[in-house]
Amino acid sequence: MTKARRYISEGLGTALLLAVVVGSGIMAERLAGGNLAIALLANALATGAGLIALILMFGSISGAHFNPVVSLSEAWQKNMPVSEVLPYICMQVCGAFIGVAVAHLMFDLPLFFASQHVRTGMPQWWSEFIATFGLIAIIISCSRSRPAVTPFAVAAYITAAYWFTASTSFANPAVTLARAASNTFAGIRPVDAPGFIIAQLLGAAAATVLFDWLYPKPDKQIQSPANSSPT
Repeated sequence: MTKARRYISEGLGTALLLAVVVGSGIMAERLAGGNLAIALLANALATGAGLIALILMFGSISGAHFNPVVSLSEAWQKNMPVSEVLPYICMQVCGAFIGVAVAHLMFDLPLFFASQHVRTGMPQWWSEFIATFGLIAIIISCSRSRPAVTPFAVAAYITAAYWFTASTSFANPAVTLARAASNTFAGIRPVDAPGFIIAQLLGAAAATVLFDWLYPKPDKQIQSPANSSPT
């Protein structure tokens, strides 16, 4: 698979993901009649469904990262060349902003407008650490034990994390930056984005270290006593 195809897949996939996240948030808020629980449920279900489709669509081309911390984790595990991390991240960030613009155009809103949605403080940052930790943990564990279920496990986790985290689970620096340019249901104030991104990076690092050890690659697995050669 050529690099160009991988990079375009990451950009396009991330753009479609943000169109789903932001677009469904706008629609949910408009139709929920002020009921935030219904709006969040609709936003979460749409995001989970979209994730399954997008991972299945682009997974065989680029790995369907759509997320800088996933790319960094994959490079850390030596699953992708370090030289491709920066292009992946650039395409993810660019794609994320394009996706926000696409969603805004569908709902007759300005292409970009800074969010006023306050998301800050230790509970929010801790939520992002946990959300991102869980995401990377699921990717590593499932991809090394049951690869076929990974898209469904990731989508199920993100859908659940919308509800069990105080931050509604961004778990993605590219998504965080792009949602700062959307003053809609899914938005985050630009000033709050750095705290989220730091927490996401820390959560991803912790999960990569722990789950790379819990689920060693075949060439790292310790030989069982039954298969050991006699000394």
